[in-house]
Amino acid sequence: MDKTPITPPHSDDKYLVPGLIRGLKALQSFTPEDREMTLSDIARRLQTTRSAAFRTVYTLAQQGYLLHNPQTGRYTLGPAVLRLGYGYLATRELVEVALPELEKLRDRTDWSAHLGVRDGRFVLYMLRVPSHMGLASIVHVGSRLPAAGTTMGRVLLADLSESDLVRLYRDETYQNAPGQTPRSLGELVAQWQRDRGTPAIVQIGSFETGIASIAAPVRDIEGNVVAAINATQSASADRVDSIDTGIRDEVVRTADAITRLLGGMPTSPRKEGTGT
Repeated sequence: MDKTPITPPHSDDKYLVPGLIRGLKALQSFTPEDREMTLSDIARRLQTTRSAAFRTVYTLAQQGYLLHNPQTGRYTLGPAVLRLGYGYLATRELVEVALPELEKLRDRTDWSAHLGVRDGRFVLYMLRVPSHMGLASIVHVGSRLPAAGTTMGRVLLADLSESDLVRLYRDETYQNAPGQTPRSLGELVAQWQRDRGTPAIVQIGSFETGIASIAAPVRDIEGNVVAAINATQSASADRVDSIDTGIRDEVVRTADAITRLLGGMPTSPRKEGTGT
């Protein structure tokens, strides 16, 4: 096994956090061959003294990333490391599970299909399956659009409690909100109240002019909304009720199918939400 000490980061990068890097390097020191290490072992890998390594190791142990055996004086990786890995694997599983279902949705409807997750006040697009018509779109994988003005974002925000929603948007600036995006916290809460418990949220041109969008939630095994999917197409009308209900049903069925594949159970919402 390679016992070469871990090289410290470049010290001329003012944005790096040395303590955080030391903690990550300490965790990376553990390998299948070195599953247990003493403080001296870890300090040696970090190219530092025992006293300098102690605070890093102590902090990791207090947070559950390391476990300490007082009888042997050795450390092993703790259960908190598994949570980090689970988060990565869960995201990867979500994309792998959703892609074929979104392709089926696209093939059945010839609408473009997307998958997104919430990133603060934004929705982050993780998958895009364009329609066979090849219509241009402002979104691609990696796009971050304002959650309050998009159907997927509204689906994701609807799963928040009112207090969490208000806390998230309390200091938001609404003057330059695009299209029909809520222009005050009061409007946002009113939209959230309409969106709660709906099987699908529909908008036409509320964020992207001339585009109809229908979104539905994807839930995990505990019933939490972990992602949203939507289908989009150029709008031939400006009324939400003009959209074929069959398309809405297809979006909901696809979201439910992804939910089941993730081990969750789709809910049975009371009503259907529409754009404002």
